[in-house]
Formats: sequence, C-alpha cells, structure tokens
Amino acid sequence: MKLNKLAAGTIVSLVLFGSVGQLAINTQPASAAEVTQTTTVAVKPQSLISSGSFVTTEQDHPTNGIAQVVKVDGKRYIEFNKAFTTARGPKVRVILYRNNNVPVKLKAQDYVTIAPLKKFDGAQRYEIPANLDLKDFKSVAIWCEKFNVTFGYASLQNS
Repeated sequence: MKLNKLAAGTIVSLVLFGSVGQLAINTQPASAAEVTQTTTVAVKPQSLISSGSFVTTEQDHPTNGIAQVVKVDGKRYIEFNKAFTTARGPKVRVILYRNNNVPVKLKAQDYVTIAPLKKFDGAQRYEIPANLDLKDFKSVAIWCEKFNVTFGYASLQNS
C-alpha cells in the first residue's frame, strides 16, 4: 500500500511491505506546474449618456429597475439592467417621452416609440434611431399602446 503526504514542500512516500514491517521513505522536492496561458477578453468601449431609475405610474402595473442611454461603436441604445421588471400587458412598448414626468395617458405628439418590449423582466437593449435627437426627450417609459397606459418611467439624468 502506498500513502502520499505533502509536508513542508516535500512529497513523502511511505511503502509498507506486508508483514515484514520495513519502511522505505522517498523524499522529493514538490514542484508546482507553471501557468503560462493567458486569456484576453475584448470589451467594447461604451459611454454612458444618461440614466435613471424607473418609478411606477400606474399602481396596477409596477415597474422597477434602471434605464440608461449608452453609446457603443457609434450607435446609441436604451438599456435596462437585470433588476428591470414591469407588469404584463398587450402591446407594451418602450418609448422616449419629451418631459421628465410621464403621465398615465399619453398624447401622440409627446413621445416616440422605440420598439416593442422584448421581455417583462431582466436586462435588455434597444437601439435608438440615428436620426432621433435625444435632446428632445427627457424620459424612457414602458407604455401599453392598446389601453394608452404608462406602466412606469425613468427620468434621464445626463452623465
């Protein structure tokens, strides 16, 4: 039977020979394998343009999380963090609204639709059209087009 034991940087091997009771000790310096492999991860540079925390507008449709507008590779995006959550509903849209506070009911001239909401919770990203002037909009909102009800919004503060 062989027993291996690591003691003070030295490997000690004990070998017992049946009933004879002889003991053989072999000492060798322990060595660790060197790690020479490195991994490089490419990270796209992104700049934060503005951000805000969602507040619920319609109590029956709670909305939480953080929205931010970022620029990546020359394109602008609205991003929701992984803590984003909103109520379920039909025809729910991501919109940009002209003022800081978004009412429950909207007028067509006060907002622009960015895209249908992809999912009701979790991180997600929406591209902002290049021809849209962000200076004209102060908030991101989650809006139900079918019933003209704003679930929640985030006032955007410039970074």
